[in-house]
Amino acid sequence: MLFWSFSFVWIKIVYTVYNPITTVVLRLIISSFLLFLIGKGLKRIQSIDKKDRMQLMLLAFFEPFLYFLGESFGLKLVSSTLGAVIISTIPLFSPIVAYFFHREKVGFMGIVGIVISVLGVSFIIFNKDLNLIASPTGVALMFLAVGAALGYSIVLKNLAAKYNPVTLISYQNLFGIILFLPLFFIFDFKHFTAAQPTAEVWIALLELAIFASSLAFIFFTYGINHIGITKTNIFINAIPVFTAVFAYFVLDEILNFQKMVGISIVICGLFLSQVKLNFSKNRIK
Repeated sequence: MLFWSFSFVWIKIVYTVYNPITTVVLRLIISSFLLFLIGKGLKRIQSIDKKDRMQLMLLAFFEPFLYFLGESFGLKLVSSTLGAVIISTIPLFSPIVAYFFHREKVGFMGIVGIVISVLGVSFIIFNKDLNLIASPTGVALMFLAVGAALGYSIVLKNLAAKYNPVTLISYQNLFGIILFLPLFFIFDFKHFTAAQPTAEVWIALLELAIFASSLAFIFFTYGINHIGITKTNIFINAIPVFTAVFAYFVLDEILNFQKMVGISIVICGLFLSQVKLNFSKNRIK
């Protein structure tokens, strides 16, 4: 979540030169190359069974393709902090999809944690008058990313039990490149050839590829496989917390007292969601 939080800041830096589709394609190419290079060297790339290839393509369709379309164009219209806050609503819907598709149960403290985290998110997204001032299109695109992330979690849960994280993310990003290339050549190629990226932009692209498109997904896959969809996605509530802080220092976005209160509440909810209550009955002999 730390890496994904910073990605909202890195994306804003890259957008000073490149368009959204170009940004996604470049980060996926770099990520895929590094993952296959390291994965092959460490013998961590598994072969994919034919029956699982369609699921893997569906995985790539949800993320990176559909998710990045929503996130990348959405962040052109809303601030980094607001975009991160919308993404943090994923845990609201995760218990529902996890129950229907994988029969995962949510404990009492899990529900309490989710409710408290949502309260904290509301402190960040609304002003004192409870008004939200943002582009409706930008908000809609960010929620498209939320839906894609939920679909991704469902498919990933099935595959993560069979393949290691390096294998899944390597192929996921490779298939993502295939899905994005037609859009890149149709809409962005001319702009890409005319662009003049700075060293700061290239560094941000490398950071996106290594940390956000590679390591973050590998860690997330490990989490899905070991603690489930609901508990893993609850950690997404930490994204607006980190992003608000990073955006304050890097992009000079405002971090006022109200946002700090919201950040504190989100962290409390996050920890509460991981607490298990064990009730024992005393037997009278």
